[in-house]
Amino acid sequence: MPHIRIDNQPVTQITVIEPEPGKQAEALSLMTERARFMARQPGFISVSVHRSLDGRRIVNYIQWQSRDLLQSAHKSPEFRKEWGHFDQLTDEIDPHLYEVAHVMDSSQ
Repeated sequence: MPHIRIDNQPVTQITVIEPEPGKQAEALSLMTERARFMARQPGFISVSVHRSLDGRRIVNYIQWQSRDLLQSAHKSPEFRKEWGHFDQLTDEIDPHLYEVAHVMDSSQ
């Protein structure tokens, strides 16, 4: 489960993926497979994969203990081996690192 807080923040990467028309389900399947791999890597905290209801986007929300450990996981040969296949499914992949600026929940 994601831990969203301002104090003691983990590294957060949010990636927006735009699959080619009709390819959201296939891209989502590959993202889910990669999420299982990432969950076994050092520094992993959480991953949440979201699909848009219009079938046009996938959003991947990752939390990691450190930027270096996240980069190591992304550079691993096992993670990279299916990258060419993923490129065939997507028009655009847009990853960025973020920090939490504000948190509010229903108890506030």
